Amino acid sequence: MKLPLYFDYQATTPLDPRVLETMLPYFTEEFGNAASRSHPFGWRAEEAVEKARAQIASLIGANAKEIVFTSGATESINLALKGVADMYGEKGRHVVTSLTEHKAVLDTCKHLEKLGWEVTYLEPTKTGRITVESVEKALRPDTVVVAIMWANNEVGTVNPIREIGALCHAKGVLFLTDATQAAGKIPVDVEADHVDLLCLTGHKIYGPKGVGALYVRRKNPRVRLTAQMDGGGHERGMRSGTLNVPGIVGLGRACEIAQAEWKKDLEHTSRLRDDFERRVFAEIGHVKLNGDPDHRLPNNSNLSFAFVEGESLIMGIKDLAVSSGSACTSASLEPSHVLRAMGVGEDMAHSSIRFGFGRFTTKEQVDFAIEQLTTAVRRLRELSPLYEMAQEGIDLSTVKWQGAH
Repeated sequence: MKLPLYFDYQATTPLDPRVLETMLPYFTEEFGNAASRSHPFGWRAEEAVEKARAQIASLIGANAKEIVFTSGATESINLALKGVADMYGEKGRHVVTSLTEHKAVLDTCKHLEKLGWEVTYLEPTKTGRITVESVEKALRPDTVVVAIMWANNEVGTVNPIREIGALCHAKGVLFLTDATQAAGKIPVDVEADHVDLLCLTGHKIYGPKGVGALYVRRKNPRVRLTAQMDGGGHERGMRSGTLNVPGIVGLGRACEIAQAEWKKDLEHTSRLRDDFERRVFAEIGHVKLNGDPDHRLPNNSNLSFAFVEGESLIMGIKDLAVSSGSACTSASLEPSHVLRAMGVGEDMAHSSIRFGFGRFTTKEQVDFAIEQLTTAVRRLRELSPLYEMAQEGIDLSTVKWQGAH
């Protein structure tokens, strides 16, 4: 086994060799610009892009004409929220989202607030779910769009998207979902799930980085967006810029593979994940699952280890690539905004670690991970006076600490 071992599949995934193989010709022989309409180089590039559009649409139950290419999910979210705000500002200036969204949604909403929009941030349940009831309560006559993620990138909790989508459609409100973690891993169907805008990205589904897509509904209702990037009117005027043909080809192929193999991937990752959790709970003790045990992604395990400090634990398991908090913001030592919103206490939030399992994770790797994790936690707990007290049956919540106010 080559160390370190990769357990951070929510942050990014390795490129599937089949995807790379499909992309390679588009860097060299097939280097045409998809917007060059006067010669075969351009025609072939355009043909490859349209094939990818159909592959992506097929994965999420959309029409190929509803797919807009972007540089990734963050750009898709910006285009969706700002584009809708520009286009529908007359109707109202209210957005509903949740406290557990990715920073791409939260920061874009903050930007809209500066422009005079009002944003309602819904609180999740203790397991990180956003309920239909909470969305319904937050809706107002001037609500333009509801933005709720399909599945959470930190704790893996899956939201009741179909029910939220049906509610939004019944109330005539647009529904945007960030499906970055869900697409290709669990069933996603924009028609059946009543979704108007959906974003996904290549590098979470064994495709390349720097390429993503935004689904924009064409009918019932037709969603209109103001472009956020001008110059040349590419992508039906919604997103200008020369298309990243090799990236788009890779994203298309990754979606095609995901559509054919999601069940196999789901069985593989959930088997490894369940085995991992069962053994960790049995062998380590004082471990808490963060997230929803019944509604969650098959490949995600977010655990808090009591009486251990998260940063020391990560240093103690240096042969495992894992993450504490969310990869996009894990440079900060703040406890995760997701865990805080779920009401996880500061100490448990600080000792939380996310383990991600994927298409290329093996049973041997999981065995090694459990061994290294068990050793590290035990060693750190031996140094913890709190653990010693807990072992003696002292309820730490009742202790009056000297010098504490």
